[in-house]
Amino acid sequence: MDKSNPVPKVVDAVADETAELRDRELPDLPGAPGARPPTLAEPTEPQEPLPPKPDQSAPAPLSATARPAGGDPALRAQEGAFLTTAQGRRVTDSDHSLKAGPRGPVLLQDHHLREKITHFDHERIPERVVHARGAAAHGVFRGYGTAAGVCQAAFLAEGVQTPVFVRFSTVLGSRGSADTVRDTRGFATKFYTGEGVFDLVGNNIPVFFIQDAIKFPDVIHAGKPHPDREIPQAQSAHDTFWDFVSLHTEATHHTLWNMSDRGIPRSYRMMEGFGVHTFRLVNAEGASSLVKFHWKPKAGVHSLVWEEAQLLNGTDPDFHRRDLADAIEAGAFPEWELGIQVFPDTDGQTFHGIDLLDPTKLVPEELAPVRPVGLMTLTANPTNYFAETEQVAFHPGHLVPGIDVTDDPLLAGRLFSYLDTQITRLGGPNFAQIPVNRTHAPVNDMLRDGFHQDAVHTGVAPYKPNSLDGGCPFFAGPAERGYVDFPTPVPAAAKVREAPASFSDHFSQPRLFWLSLTPTEQQHVIAAYTFELSKVHEQAIKERTLQVLANIDPRLCSEVAAGLSLPAPHRSEQLADPEPSPALSQLAGSWPVEGRVIGIVAGPAADVGRVREARDAVRAAGMTALLVAPTGAPLAEDVPVQRTFAAARSVEFDALLVLGAPTPGADDLGARDAKSAPHGAAGGVDSRVTLLVGEAYRHAKPLAGPTDAHPVWASASLDPHTPGIVTTDSAADLVNGLVGHLGTHRVWDRFPPPAN
Repeated sequence: MDKSNPVPKVVDAVADETAELRDRELPDLPGAPGARPPTLAEPTEPQEPLPPKPDQSAPAPLSATARPAGGDPALRAQEGAFLTTAQGRRVTDSDHSLKAGPRGPVLLQDHHLREKITHFDHERIPERVVHARGAAAHGVFRGYGTAAGVCQAAFLAEGVQTPVFVRFSTVLGSRGSADTVRDTRGFATKFYTGEGVFDLVGNNIPVFFIQDAIKFPDVIHAGKPHPDREIPQAQSAHDTFWDFVSLHTEATHHTLWNMSDRGIPRSYRMMEGFGVHTFRLVNAEGASSLVKFHWKPKAGVHSLVWEEAQLLNGTDPDFHRRDLADAIEAGAFPEWELGIQVFPDTDGQTFHGIDLLDPTKLVPEELAPVRPVGLMTLTANPTNYFAETEQVAFHPGHLVPGIDVTDDPLLAGRLFSYLDTQITRLGGPNFAQIPVNRTHAPVNDMLRDGFHQDAVHTGVAPYKPNSLDGGCPFFAGPAERGYVDFPTPVPAAAKVREAPASFSDHFSQPRLFWLSLTPTEQQHVIAAYTFELSKVHEQAIKERTLQVLANIDPRLCSEVAAGLSLPAPHRSEQLADPEPSPALSQLAGSWPVEGRVIGIVAGPAADVGRVREARDAVRAAGMTALLVAPTGAPLAEDVPVQRTFAAARSVEFDALLVLGAPTPGADDLGARDAKSAPHGAAGGVDSRVTLLVGEAYRHAKPLAGPTDAHPVWASASLDPHTPGIVTTDSAADLVNGLVGHLGTHRVWDRFPPPAN
């Protein structure tokens, strides 16, 4: 190993520290709602509030001005064994209003009623216009030191540990929408650095729909539900979205990414992140470079198939947030490397002919490799969703020395919009004092008063210059790590409402992305466009979109047109001839399997010893085992059942391990369970198991089972010799076979695409 390379040292240190967290007593099954199991009867003996669960954390215990408060981070939680008012007075009854007699009118003087109802009436804040539905986690970022040559930011130095809070989200849907819709995902990271907060606010797609922020209301209004009916929710498969993107062709690149598998991630843990814009880094000598930020998941980039997403929207609309929380609770901590693509900071701000200020363009990694600069590990779930996940406030203008913005016109608008929306959502200008938003650097800002002011400021002179407060606070120069905006030259120009000529190329990069996809991924794109456009009512919008597709690729256009029974138009633009970028495809390489979920299917007569052996082998591989059986009764005292045949669906599992051939259960009745088939149709196998296995096979998931599971394959009309079905009588070998297939996420060669 190269001793001069700091990356292995930092990674080893991370592994040691996270191993300690993983070695805590892990639950057999993540997802228990409380810190300890409840009693059957309502408790009557007063006791202090239960502690948070072991997998949970909370914002650091800091004052509103970042003075260390000391003690447990949970010090903000409720305290005492007795119910009180907000002012701490103990309450004797919270079930009955104060009335003039048992049947009399409620009295206005019932101050407890008024406090309780008033707070309830105001306990919701306006949800985000975009990114309303999110999930979040606490973690730590550790710098590799490899960015030192281009960036002076202290948190990127070798071995420096920085607390982080990360929020993942969908874009279009409301808080009540589903997780697994086809949509762009937000990937926002708050770094609590010693020099102030740095927010890296990005997406799981490296480009955006528009080039200028003035059009942001337009693209969001087009994607949101129609204003007359307020439908469809959290979807782009409707007329207004396709009307906009077919007329406004700078949206073509992002739209194509959305129609690819990237639009339906398997998990937040398996999702790439991008800063989208080009940023400027400044090193210790004051030299600048232009960069693009990348988050690379250690688990690889994987997606759902479309039918899985549709099923999950009904069976488990919280699939992504549950998956993230369960993985952290189970000790399968998600990890990402932060990387940068570095470009010379030239006058033209282009690289290989690509305009770096155009947020609808990316730079292929083959032209500018991604340089890893640090590792982020998520280690704890929030203690309270509202206090943390809902109230966290990100802003791309939260910067630290060494990181600056560029003149990207979309980024310029975001610098205004994010601050404006936080003031509206969070009730005033003091949102930075909410615990999850508090910087870990000392604060002396001269900002006073306003709604929700938590700090109790001293002094009499909140202005500069002053002498009454001894001149404090003082300005910090570069030597004191004061933030200095990079002195970028601004050429002489007229005030205009225009864009650079390079912004008018709307098709060469969508074609680059299309040609970089594997045939399997291309088939998924074709299916996505066909489905989405089939939901569009107006024929003109469909035809206009087909014209856009013709300017990307003739085959893409013709196959979507065939699915819509429409003629394929001829291209109206010259087709670009880019060199494909293999890095843009998800289907390459092999990845760790930690955190994957394996369904172990067993009937009432299953060999309990074999079930134990299989369960233990799954856990030893770092995966989660869920036992699926006819009823919820344990197979043995130490072998609990997590899913029944009636409740289980294949979409919650990454692979299935079928132990034997379960016979039909007593509830395998069409009158009781619509998933059931007529008796005898499954050849003596419970028909819910047949459906479970058939769905998993259809979704290209690995399957495994010993010899006595063959009736199950037959009931689902599966050939056990087809790719991705492991057949052996050793439980350990069955699990090892699944691990080998899960490394590539799916068994894609089970369904080879047609030759082009």
